[in-house]
Amino acid sequence: MIPQFKYTAGPVLVPQPDCDWASKMVLNPAIVQDPDSSRLHMLFRATGPWPAARKEGCYDPYPIFLGYAYSDDLGETWTADFSRPALIPALKQAEDEIYITNIHGERVRNYANGCIEDPRIFPIDGELYVSVACRMFPPGPYWMLDQDPPIETRYDYIPSWVHEQDTPFHETARTNNTVTVLFKLDLDKLKAGQYEEAFAYVCPLTDGSRSDNRDVFPFPHRMLIDGKQQYVILHRPMTPGAFPAGDTVSTPSIYIAAAERLEDLASADAVHQLMATSVLDWEANRIGASWPPIAINENEWLISYHGKKDAEFGYTQSFMIARNVAGSFPEIIHRCPDRLMYAQQEWELPTDYPTPCLFTTAGIVVGEELIMAYGAADQKVGVSWVNLDELINHVKCFDAEGGRLVHV
Repeated sequence: MIPQFKYTAGPVLVPQPDCDWASKMVLNPAIVQDPDSSRLHMLFRATGPWPAARKEGCYDPYPIFLGYAYSDDLGETWTADFSRPALIPALKQAEDEIYITNIHGERVRNYANGCIEDPRIFPIDGELYVSVACRMFPPGPYWMLDQDPPIETRYDYIPSWVHEQDTPFHETARTNNTVTVLFKLDLDKLKAGQYEEAFAYVCPLTDGSRSDNRDVFPFPHRMLIDGKQQYVILHRPMTPGAFPAGDTVSTPSIYIAAAERLEDLASADAVHQLMATSVLDWEANRIGASWPPIAINENEWLISYHGKKDAEFGYTQSFMIARNVAGSFPEIIHRCPDRLMYAQQEWELPTDYPTPCLFTTAGIVVGEELIMAYGAADQKVGVSWVNLDELINHVKCFDAEGGRLVHV
């Protein structure tokens, strides 16, 4: 039996017309439960036009920020701080200014300069982190790429110096590809409103000169891979051909990668393996993992993932289960072919943007329930609940390719 999902009847957060950094979109949230109470904490993505930085002949730039909210009723209602963003892109244009001090006190390139998007919160070895999809420079109204005819604004605010050298940094700046960046999160300072002290820059997790790369987050602890204890992440390169077995797939797919240090995950020292690719009709355009894996037991992981068919059909959310393999990467053993979550309520359907989108970027377990927060219509935030055991039992009815198991 397909598990029953409960949804908020309306959005829990919406754009704020009088808030310059959140006037157009409030979406794609991350959530985490407070270790000392039942309160849930949220980081959400937000944007609005930034006319003060507009260049002649271009649309307004749309830098992307993270905001903070909390809930005391397990996600039914949320209180958001729209007085200021929690995490702000630096928005520098000069090459010698695009630096940041990392968690080790080193001055490093700042890949979170233009946009900070789609947060996911998770523990690594017992400490809290957040991954964010970043661009070096803010685009114009980027959703216009999905309209007919498409309008590309990604390159509108790229400065001229990016063409002067051929380093990986300059290539990333030229393409304005998404680079996923890791921050360490101090939850106490976040909830106290001490935003400037709540985030510590760790490192990029992906290489923008290799591919645009999103939907990146780790398993919660290191694993023994090839005889070494390594950090393991999921990621979804837009150009799979740049990675092992990429010539066997034609659409962006889920990869798994490992490295001994977090800082090595974006380097040539990382080992990558194709984990899952599109096999179902509603996945025809791409698939990607949605939020960090949840341990089912000592050997199995629940993985939420999304598939996109096309701009008219939009995004579907479903689930896989992976099993640990001794000395190697976990492998997918179950894959649910059902469209378990997708835009259905009127407020979730497109208005300003053409593509139907219910995009969950957060999943946490509280008691017997899996609580998920999602972006709807690329503009608002909703929350969903489902019984965790019922969901897992349903996913286990299918094999790794989505076929129903005969013995179930």
